[in-house]
Amino acid sequence: MYRFLFLFALLFSGSVTDLLGQNLHLKIQNESKEGTFVLDSIGYKKKHADFNSLSLEIDTLKYKISNLGYIDAKWESLKKINDSVYESNLTLAKPYKSVDIYYDLEKLPPGTLKQLKVHSSKLYFTVPFREIEQTLQFINKKISDQGLPFTTLKLVNIKKTDQHTLKAELTVSNIEQKRSVDKIVVKGYEQFPKSSLSYFLKLKTGRTLNLSEIKEQTNLLQEIPFASQIKDPEILFSKDSTILYVYIEKVKSNTFDGFLGFGTNEETSKLELTGYLNLELTNNLNSGESLSLAYRSDESDQKSFNVNVNLPYLFNTPIGTELELNIFKKDSSFTTADQSARINYQLNPKNQFSVGIKSTKSNNLLSSENLNPFIKDYETSFYTVGYRFSNRSKEQSIFKRNAAIQLETGIGNREIAFNKDQQYQYNLNAFKIFNLNFKNSIYVRTNSFGLFSDSYLENELSRFGGINSIRGFEENSLNASFYGLLATEYRYSLSSNLYVHSIIDIAYFENKIIDQKEKLYSFGFGFGLNTKAGLLRFNYANGKSENQSFKLSNSKIHLSLSALF
Repeated sequence: MYRFLFLFALLFSGSVTDLLGQNLHLKIQNESKEGTFVLDSIGYKKKHADFNSLSLEIDTLKYKISNLGYIDAKWESLKKINDSVYESNLTLAKPYKSVDIYYDLEKLPPGTLKQLKVHSSKLYFTVPFREIEQTLQFINKKISDQGLPFTTLKLVNIKKTDQHTLKAELTVSNIEQKRSVDKIVVKGYEQFPKSSLSYFLKLKTGRTLNLSEIKEQTNLLQEIPFASQIKDPEILFSKDSTILYVYIEKVKSNTFDGFLGFGTNEETSKLELTGYLNLELTNNLNSGESLSLAYRSDESDQKSFNVNVNLPYLFNTPIGTELELNIFKKDSSFTTADQSARINYQLNPKNQFSVGIKSTKSNNLLSSENLNPFIKDYETSFYTVGYRFSNRSKEQSIFKRNAAIQLETGIGNREIAFNKDQQYQYNLNAFKIFNLNFKNSIYVRTNSFGLFSDSYLENELSRFGGINSIRGFEENSLNASFYGLLATEYRYSLSSNLYVHSIIDIAYFENKIIDQKEKLYSFGFGFGLNTKAGLLRFNYANGKSENQSFKLSNSKIHLSLSALF
């Protein structure tokens, strides 16, 4: 008995499901080829689960056809053909192609009409019928950006001009007193530097409310290494005030960078280790400041120490200062100490200009028995101008910056035992990542230095070579009065945290002391792995000069780890 009832229930429930799940079919009939073409181009849903869905589809179709200019189209009432089929007949008239919109110039923001097709009489502008909605949205946005967010637009007194043209009057309503930002509230990272808010993001109280501009400015948070935007800004309107809420979170921006290098000493044929440590502290005092410390010990018994302090937006202005000290020691030959001070002006989030002064003092450590005529005590003082460009990218987790340029040039005097020589110098560092697609990219970096003088000393030449210049050579093993370097990598991303790359580096340098002019080449491969500890980089490169053959013994292996904390 129970089995019979159970089977009966199954059969009955199945039949009810079939009945309730019956689809309704919609048919639109028309007698013209143009109507068929229009319906096919628009497309509409023919099967519906219920009558409400079918009625909504008819309303949507009427709206779409009207937007194409067929405002005189006639629809017959929806007819029920049978239990599952509904039908309506459509008759299209000639479409209207454009609308002449008459306007009040005083109610439109300046510059709005420049992007519209204004008649020579300047009484109206013409809009294609299909673009009416977009045009009204454009005008409304322009008015809203003038501090009038609640303004509405409407076309009234719509009349037919001819078979293809309509004319209408544009009315602007809800015009009230312009609104300005009365208060800015930061949520999430309440200690976000106010100077960065004012001069980097350019968000200030008292400015006319411009919703589009505010969104563009808050998107610039991606250019700040120590902060990110949680969500889009929000605005609270009250009767007599306007409050802007910006949602920011503080992110890790301190970095610790180091590497180990392995190479074979050409004289002793023994394995030698080199390395450096680089510490950068950013915004730990919540003022946007940065402090970097770097120490390097090279395989040629060279040691260097560098400290840099950058204080932006002094006294809540777009002007900042930068102080730097660099000490270099070359075995028992000489020491050189460079000191510089710059005044920086942040033009916008990506561009910065600077002027400064740089002084150098170098001491000869050689004894009188081993005196080198090209190593002498000297002092220099330079006046410098500089430019920096930086473009950050957050699309990928490994490559935080997409491009950067740093150029500084200066003029000054070198003094040796009360004898002065005028000198000029420049220093250029730049790179760019060209993203071919999601997985493939090309990295290009260039470095260049030039010192121009009537005479040269060994202890004033620039030193380059190694992982941060031309790979496959010992760190700072090359001395130059001028050099130009092009380093390239073809990168292939195996995942969001792992990539492999090629190494092709080319350099040209001159040493005016020994009249040396030489070309250098380097080839190799490497990979980068983004770990929990930081970015681990491995490079294997073999370098050679123009007239030298490749030797495996000249290969260099470099390991580098950049930790973020």
